Amino acid sequence: MGNREMEELIPLVNRLQDAFSALGQSCLLELPQIAVVGGQSAGKSSVLENFVGRDFLPRGSGIVTRRPLVLQLITSKAEYAEFLHCKGKKFTDFDEVRHEIEAETDRVTGMNKGISSIPINLRVYSPHVLNLTLIDLPGITKVPVGDQPPDIEYQIREMIMQFITRENCLILAVTPANTDLANSDALKLAKEVDPQGLRTIGVITKLDLMDEGTDARDVLENKLLPLRRGYVGVVNRSQKDIDGKKDIKAAMLAERKFFLSHPAYRHIADRMGTPHLQKVLNQQLTNHIRDTLPNFRNKLQGQLLSIEHEVEAYKNFKPEDPTRKTKALLQMVQQFAVDFEKRIEGSGDQVDTLELSGGAKINRIFHERFPFEIVKMEFNEKELRREISYAIKNIHGIRTGLFTPDMAFEAIVKKQIVKLKGPSLKSVDLVIQELINTVKKCTKKLANFPRLCEETERIVANHIREREGKTKDQVLLLIDIQVSYINTNHEDFIGFANAQQRSSQVHKKNTIGNQGTNLPPSRQIVIRKGWLTISNIGIMKGGSKGYWFVLTAESLSWYKDDEEKEKKYMLPLDNLKVRDVEKSFMSSKHIFALFNTEQRNVYKDYRFLELACDSQEDVDSWKASLLRAGVYPDKSLGNNKTENDENGQAENFSMDPQLERQVETIRNLVDSYMSIINKCIRDLIPKTIMHLMINNVKDFINSELLAQLYSSEDQNTLMEESVEQAQRRDEMLRMYQALKEALVVIGDINTATTFTPAPPPVDDSWIQHSRRSPPPSPTTQRRPTLSAPLPRPTSGRGPAPAIPSPGPHSGAPPVPFRPGPLPPFPNSSDSFGAPPQVPSRPTRAPPSVPRFGAMKDEAAEP
Repeated sequence: MGNREMEELIPLVNRLQDAFSALGQSCLLELPQIAVVGGQSAGKSSVLENFVGRDFLPRGSGIVTRRPLVLQLITSKAEYAEFLHCKGKKFTDFDEVRHEIEAETDRVTGMNKGISSIPINLRVYSPHVLNLTLIDLPGITKVPVGDQPPDIEYQIREMIMQFITRENCLILAVTPANTDLANSDALKLAKEVDPQGLRTIGVITKLDLMDEGTDARDVLENKLLPLRRGYVGVVNRSQKDIDGKKDIKAAMLAERKFFLSHPAYRHIADRMGTPHLQKVLNQQLTNHIRDTLPNFRNKLQGQLLSIEHEVEAYKNFKPEDPTRKTKALLQMVQQFAVDFEKRIEGSGDQVDTLELSGGAKINRIFHERFPFEIVKMEFNEKELRREISYAIKNIHGIRTGLFTPDMAFEAIVKKQIVKLKGPSLKSVDLVIQELINTVKKCTKKLANFPRLCEETERIVANHIREREGKTKDQVLLLIDIQVSYINTNHEDFIGFANAQQRSSQVHKKNTIGNQGTNLPPSRQIVIRKGWLTISNIGIMKGGSKGYWFVLTAESLSWYKDDEEKEKKYMLPLDNLKVRDVEKSFMSSKHIFALFNTEQRNVYKDYRFLELACDSQEDVDSWKASLLRAGVYPDKSLGNNKTENDENGQAENFSMDPQLERQVETIRNLVDSYMSIINKCIRDLIPKTIMHLMINNVKDFINSELLAQLYSSEDQNTLMEESVEQAQRRDEMLRMYQALKEALVVIGDINTATTFTPAPPPVDDSWIQHSRRSPPPSPTTQRRPTLSAPLPRPTSGRGPAPAIPSPGPHSGAPPVPFRPGPLPPFPNSSDSFGAPPQVPSRPTRAPPSVPRFGAMKDEAAEP
C-alpha cells in the first residue's frame, strides 16, 4: 500500500470516527501502536521522527531518550502539539516541543543520565496523520553511567516489555549496520513477545557508516539472519546534518540517492528507505483496519435494523402542518383501541413471553381462580352437618319428627347459595384490576404525549368503575334469583328417595375426598405439568431441588426433568388434601402442602409433602389443578376455633340414629342441588362479566373515547409533545443518518484498500541461540578473520583487481580480494575464535555488472 492509498485512507477513517462521534460513542477502531526498540544510539528516535515527518525529538550521543515518550497522533485541521503535563498549552513551534521534552525528562530523572519509567505523554494534532500511537523507548544498555542504577539493564528491559507485550503493538527492532546483528537485543526481545514474527519488522540503520568495503546486503535480502517480515534499511541524518538544520525532506532525498548509487543496494532500492518503511507500516495499519471492519459492519447493521421501524414514523414528521395534531390524535386513539382488543382477544404479534396478561389472565380468573374460590367456601363438612341437624331440630321444635323436613333442606341450600356471592364479587374485582392494568400497558405507546396519556387512562378507568357497579348488581341478582326458587324438579336433582337410599349405604371413603378407585378413562388424562420444588426434604435425600411434576386425576408423579424418562415417585391422590404453608422469612418461594386425611404418611416417612413455586400465582394455579383432580383444600384448622366457640359443644356433638339418617339424607340433597347451582354459577358469572364489563369497555373505546377526549381538553393541549420525545426524535434521526454514513464509509474503505497476507514463517531460531554461537555480522562477514587457521574469504562486490570473468568450471570460485581495514584482534572470550562459516553467497561479477539473481555455491575444500 503506497502513501497515496494511505492519504485516501486517512479521510475515510476520520469520517468513520466522526460518524461514531455523532452516535455518541467512541470508535472502537483502535489502531496499532508502533514501538521502536533498540540499543543505545541505534537511531530509534530518528526513525520515529522520520515516520512522523517532524523534527521534534532530542538528539545526541549516549543515552538521550531516558523516559518513554508516548506520542499520540490525532487528526485535526490545525497542526500543533500538547503535553499531558501542560494541559491547555498548545505548541505550534516543534523546537519548543523538543525543549519541553528535554526539560520534562530532566525534571524527573535529573541532569546526570538518570532514567525513569514514567512516560511523557505528547499529542500531535495534524491533518496529515492517522489516529495512532508511537512510542519512543530508552535504548538498551548494559553498563550504568552517571546517576543510573546498577540494574539499569533490567529496568530498561522491563520498561520496554510493558509496551511490546500488547497484541496491538508493532515492533520496530532497530539495529545499527556497523554492529553485530546476531547480538541484537532488540530482535531477542521481539522474539520473546512475538514468537510468530507477525508484529516484528527489522530496521537496519547507519548503513552509510559501515566500514569501507563492507555492506549489509545479505541481511537486507533476509538471507543471513531471516525475519518473517524481513528488514528495511534506512539512512538517518547525522549529527552534522541536524546541526546544519537539514530538514527531513532533504534527508529523504539523500537517503534515496544513497540506495540508488550504492552497488550493493541499488537492485533493492525500492525496498529500502524511510518511505518503504512507512509503506510497510501503513499496510499493517490497513490490514488491522480491514480485519476490524466486519465486526463493525455487523454491529452497525444490527443497530440500524433495531431503529429503522421507529425512524420510519419520524421521517414524515412536519411540525408546521396544521392537521398534524388531528391526524396524530386519531392514529393514537385507533392504535390504543387495536392494542387493547389484541391484549384481550389474543394476537400473534407482540406476544408477552414473560407473564400472563390481558385476556389470558382473565381466562385464568374465570376457569381456575373462580372455581377454586367456590370450592374453598363450599366444603366444610362438620359445620354443614351441624347446621343441618340444628335446622331439623328447630323445625320439629318440641316435637320429635318422624319424617325428614324439606324446610330444613331449603334453609340449608339457601344459606349455601348466598355464600357464592363472595367468590362471584371477588372475580369481578380481579377482572377489573386486570382491565386497568391492560389499559396502562396500552397507554405506554401514548407516553410521547403526556396529557393524552393521562386523559385516556382517566376516561377509560372511570368507565370501568361505572361498569363495575352494574356488573356487581347483575352478579348479585343472579345469586338472588337462585335463592328465590329452589327447583327440586330439576332433571339432575336426585330427589328424596335416592337421597335416603344413598344415606343408608356405607361409604368406603370420604365424600369430599377423591372419587373411587374405578376411574373412567377420562381420569387418566394429564391435568397439569410443571416444575416444583420439594422443600421439606433435605438435600441429601433428594429434596430442595426442582422436579418435573405431572398431575392426572389419579396420581401426582415427578420426574428428574421434563423429558419424563426417569420417574422419581408416583403419589396416589386418594384421601389427599391441600393446605397453605406460611412463607419463610428467608425464602423467596411460595409453598403449599399435601397431606393424608387418615393421618398416614404421604411420602416415605413424611406426613406432609411441601411443594414450592416461584409466585403465589403459580400456587393458586396448582391448587385449581389439584381441585380438578379431586384434591380439595383443607379448612379444618380454621374450623377448630369456630367449633370450640359454639357453647363448648362442638367436640361433644352427637346424634341419635334417626336424626343421623335425616342429616345424611339432607346432606345428600344439599350436595346434589349445590352441584347444580355451582355448575350454573360457574357458567353464568363469566358470561355476565364478559357482557357487562369487558365487551362494553371495548365498545366504549372504539366508539366514545375519541369524543370524550375532544370534550375533555383542547386538542393542542392534549397533543403537546413531551420534551423527551422531541429530543428522542432528533436523536433517532441523527443516529440513523450516522449509522448509514458509517456503513457507507466501511464500504469505501474496503473498496479503496487491499489486504496483504502475512509472509510465510522463516527459520528464526538463530535469535534464540545467538548468545551461544552468533553468526557473522554484516560488518565482519566480508573481511578476513585473523584468528582463523585457514581463512576462507567471502564473495565480494567492491572493486577488486584481476578478477576473471565467471564461467563454467568445476573448481572453487576465484578468491576475491577486498581492501579495507582489518577487524580488531579478537580476545579469548570472543566467539570469533572458531573457523568462519562457509559463505552462503556465490562469487559475483565485478560491481560494474550488478547481478540480481543468486547462484548456488559450490563447496570448496579447506
